[in-house]
Amino acid sequence: AVNLQESGGGSVLAGGSLTLSCRASGYTYCMAWFRQGPGQVREWVSAISRLGKETHYTDSVKGRFTISRDNDKNTLYLQMNSLKPEDTAVYYCAARDWDCATGYSPNPPHTSWGQGTQVTVSS
Repeated sequence: AVNLQESGGGSVLAGGSLTLSCRASGYTYCMAWFRQGPGQVREWVSAISRLGKETHYTDSVKGRFTISRDNDKNTLYLQMNSLKPEDTAVYYCAARDWDCATGYSPNPPHTSWGQGTQVTVSS
């Protein structure tokens, strides 16, 4: 397990952009972003393999969000464009102790989680 720390959240108007970052304390394999909106269950948003060659997105963010990573900096990113009010949530990064280069599923659960960063999109 590693320690994860998200940053980059904030408040934006609909149509705006934000980039989230997640700094890991050490080596990571598969990493992902999840989010939890007000009164909602936590949902998976995107995932990326160790080398960044395989990425996955939930349908609601495809074409708007881009996941990437810089392993030299132990940092995961989520570039969010064309933000909508329904994107409002606390965003969490998560890491697993194995890779997802051959496919991804949110289960079994990730082994390490950050504290979350708030993203608020207003219309």
